[in-house]
Amino acid sequence: MAAHIPEKFRDLLTTKKAFAQLATVSPNGQPQVTPVWIDTEGDLVRVNSAKGRLKDRNMVQGAKVAVSILDPDDPYRHLSLRGRVVEVTTKGADAHIDALAKKYMGVDRYPLRKPGEERVIYKIEPLSVATMG
Repeated sequence: MAAHIPEKFRDLLTTKKAFAQLATVSPNGQPQVTPVWIDTEGDLVRVNSAKGRLKDRNMVQGAKVAVSILDPDDPYRHLSLRGRVVEVTTKGADAHIDALAKKYMGVDRYPLRKPGEERVIYKIEPLSVATMG
């Protein structure tokens, strides 16, 4: 059953430049943690990456993940969630990475895109949520 992110902590996902730590599990069982940009679509948390990266290979539909976000203004305020990837799509992924670049870098277009890179959006359904602060 889906868990809801409390309104008091939604700013960490929407307006603050709060980097998230995304934990995934490789097919061989090894954990992997990556700092990522995040936002939301309704109750889903969205992450964007390029095809072929390790997190891309780990974040298949149904994969279990964890996300931890510290408030950049107060490290004793944080949000953690465990969930599962409910959708993987390339539709709208270029516009999404540009929107994240606007939020995190203040630029209109994502400047680190590589030639031929294909972007992917991963939508995560929170199954448990923990907060502090």
